[in-house]
Amino acid sequence: MAAEAVIRFAAMLAAAMTIVAVPASAQTNDPNPDQTKIDCRDGTNAAGADSAKDGSDTEGGSDAAQSGAVFLPALIVDLFPNPAAPPTPVPTPRPEPATPPADTQAGPPPGGPIVSPTDLIAVQPPRAVVGDFVPDEVLVTVDGDAGAVQQIAASFGLQVRSQRQSRLLGTTLVRFGIPDGRPVGVVLAQLAADGRTQRREPNHVYSLQQAAGIVNYAFDRIALDSKQASGENVRIAVIDTGIDDTNPALSGVIAGQFDAMPDVPIEKRDHGTSIDGLIAGVGALEGMAPGAKIYHARAFEGGKSTMDVILSALDWAAEQDVRIINMSFVGPKNDLLGVACRNARALGMVLVAAAGNNGPKAPYGYPAAFDGVIAVTATDAKDGLMPQANRGAYVFISAPGVEMVAPSGAGSDVVTGTSFAAAIVSGAIANLIHAAPDRSADDIEKALAATARDLGPKGRDNDFGYGLLDIKAAAAKD
Repeated sequence: MAAEAVIRFAAMLAAAMTIVAVPASAQTNDPNPDQTKIDCRDGTNAAGADSAKDGSDTEGGSDAAQSGAVFLPALIVDLFPNPAAPPTPVPTPRPEPATPPADTQAGPPPGGPIVSPTDLIAVQPPRAVVGDFVPDEVLVTVDGDAGAVQQIAASFGLQVRSQRQSRLLGTTLVRFGIPDGRPVGVVLAQLAADGRTQRREPNHVYSLQQAAGIVNYAFDRIALDSKQASGENVRIAVIDTGIDDTNPALSGVIAGQFDAMPDVPIEKRDHGTSIDGLIAGVGALEGMAPGAKIYHARAFEGGKSTMDVILSALDWAAEQDVRIINMSFVGPKNDLLGVACRNARALGMVLVAAAGNNGPKAPYGYPAAFDGVIAVTATDAKDGLMPQANRGAYVFISAPGVEMVAPSGAGSDVVTGTSFAAAIVSGAIANLIHAAPDRSADDIEKALAATARDLGPKGRDNDFGYGLLDIKAAAAKD
């Protein structure tokens, strides 16, 4: 029997000498591997030796082919009666349980070591993120306290960069950082596995809507008598750049200020100064609603801001008990912004936003395109549409916004854009509220739509909306 065993062993050894084995469990993460690599793994490549040289995606493949080394994993297992124990299986990664630890600073959350973020299972396909956004951040509303926020960060390999209770969102808003370079869409999909994360959105980037740029003809075009115009004591929030509050046109106009980005130095003050001045300016550059009280939130620098900063400004505005919020900026659709706008409208605030200056073929601009937001496009002194204006079914009304003189950081300037048309509408609405303080946001919106002077195709259209604002007719509307 011993002789037969030796003969069998020699035969098996001789047969194995002709085999160069590649581990059967070798994997690739490439979703579209090239044909050379596929053939190498299947052992069917007609190129032979060249295929073996290209086998570097399997551990030690290239060195083995060049040295003639022989691998016998299956033969060794067959010959020895006590094979080595298989490797311990890797546990499936799961988010931490919903119950936070008693002491969030004492160490990692319970349940064992934190899994690598690259191994996390996404319960949804990766999100396709539209528009500009901060590439290493996500915004998440969380059902839970600070301990839950820390657990989520640890479980998903994230950093807590800021967290606060949002009045308009009605929950905790957390700005998580992504330190390992994972795409935002992947992280959003991974976070969906944790039931404590209610809404998960990119930290989108928004832009002020000032077009390149000669007397303010707006009073005449919207049928507002400048001698009778008044927004006395109507509280209006403006979310914009910093302002030059030493400009004579803003004397006594600013009732309160808030800096939503205090760590960023203020360099530009023109846009915000112009918006405030067009709404409620005094003196030579009188606005549409002199006497109105402006609550100004600085949320932009260099013409840009992020969703997190804008939401902070909106929450502050809501706390000031304002009747109107002017948002002369545009960005992509973001569900968090939509919820904030919807809740602000439910609190009775009139929301006015620029439709956008990105051209006729541009996608819808937000927040203007959200329901309950009055989207304003810009017209010139002859009621012609500004060529750069966005178009679409969301456009609600037209107002002057082309080549108007407005206060700025340098004194005054000629400005053009849907930003400034939005300011004209905000000031006009302040006149309606001053005359009839009990008018609701719904009543005001209906009056504007019913009395607008039709421009372009008959009825509401994608260019002018319902038409040119007629504030005299709107004021007379029951």
